Amino acid sequence: MARSETTEPRGAGSRAELRLRTIWRRLRRLMPNFARFLPKRLYARSLIIVIAPMILFQSLVAFVFMERHWQTVTVRLSTAVTRDIAALIDMIETWPSDEDHSQIIRIAQERMLMRIDLLPPDPLPPPGPKPFFSILDQTLSEQITQQINRPFWLDTVGNSNIVEIRIRLEDKVLRVFARRSHTYASNTHIFLLWMAGTSLVLLAIAVAFLRNQIRPILQLAEAAESFGKGRPMPSDFRPRGAEEVRRAGAAFIQMRERIERQIEQRTAMLTGVSHDLRTILTRFKLQLALGGTKPDREALDQDINDMQSMLEGYLAFARGEAAEDPGVFDLATFLAKLVEEGELRKRNLTTSLSGNPEIHVRPNAFSRLLSNLVGNAMRYSKNIEVKASHSRGSLLLIVDDDGPGIPTEKREDVFKPFLRLDTARNLDASGTGLGLSIARDIARSHGGDITLDDSPLGGLRAVVRIPA
Repeated sequence: MARSETTEPRGAGSRAELRLRTIWRRLRRLMPNFARFLPKRLYARSLIIVIAPMILFQSLVAFVFMERHWQTVTVRLSTAVTRDIAALIDMIETWPSDEDHSQIIRIAQERMLMRIDLLPPDPLPPPGPKPFFSILDQTLSEQITQQINRPFWLDTVGNSNIVEIRIRLEDKVLRVFARRSHTYASNTHIFLLWMAGTSLVLLAIAVAFLRNQIRPILQLAEAAESFGKGRPMPSDFRPRGAEEVRRAGAAFIQMRERIERQIEQRTAMLTGVSHDLRTILTRFKLQLALGGTKPDREALDQDINDMQSMLEGYLAFARGEAAEDPGVFDLATFLAKLVEEGELRKRNLTTSLSGNPEIHVRPNAFSRLLSNLVGNAMRYSKNIEVKASHSRGSLLLIVDDDGPGIPTEKREDVFKPFLRLDTARNLDASGTGLGLSIARDIARSHGGDITLDDSPLGGLRAVVRIPA
């Protein structure tokens, strides 16, 4: 037995593979651009996850219905109507007398539910505009061409319940008025309404369900955000929702409790250490006061004072202000105090404030943050500008000076604890190098941060951003 084989041309497979790779590369380039238009919130993304398969499924069902049911039923109905018209034409041409024509008209009206007229052999009307999408027009035209194969004209446009068909015979024109429902599957809108109605009902159920599922996640996010800003956790917060969300909420509560216990233990330990070290320093001072020559005593007194000041700085940095409860801080009052301090220290200090002067922070800690920044500027410059802007839950503080500044490559280093630079501006009065470190620690405990930049005055600019 002879067998024929077909072989692909050389390189056909490689060309097809190259096309697929090209298409895949283009899709990969388009995916990041498409991702930019996706919503960022979990609730909206969850809705898309629910809605997209529903729309895809309903579209597939609608396409199958249109392709299989709607078109098939329309073809069958149009075939039946065309077959009836062909039978009427055969009857008219077989019994051409007027009496028989009246009987044919009666039969068509009573038995076939069609109204027919025999018109003079005038020319058929010119073809009308074809509808953009009409299965009836296309299907009926095909059936008339196949079964009757004579010149015809039909009108299926519009919302009329009647379809008009005109067919040229040998010496007359047959005009037929048929019901649209006899030629066309007219119950499609019922299916579409049911499909849209069920989709809306399912969507409403999905929205209500997703809202209840997303709410515990939002509450957990708010509790974590409040904790990150040093604020108390919402009183009504407790693990809710799905099992995974409950586990995350319980883990957050345990983590918060562990952190608070560690802070309390550290504070208690530092309080004890501070008390013991201060006791020893007090003894040193007492012993120096009871003996020793005057020059030696003055030098040792200065060393002890420096040790005490450094000890207070170390303890303040390690202890922080985490145990303080949040409250209302009046920026206008504090800025007025800074202006008075600048006058006492013979510095040209100007302030400006825009927005609400009251912010919700830990007052003592925030006061120390500003005092460290402004005090650092006063120590190294003559002219200082402090600008504060509070709007839309965000606080922006800018401290400019005309001092020597800090090199760009060392601006992050000055925030490291105990780090000393040659031209260090993070040294406080006692030389501990903790001024900016404490300030940044306080800012970050409020959910913000401090950055350094060049100042328009020629020195250093400190920028504080805090959600407040």
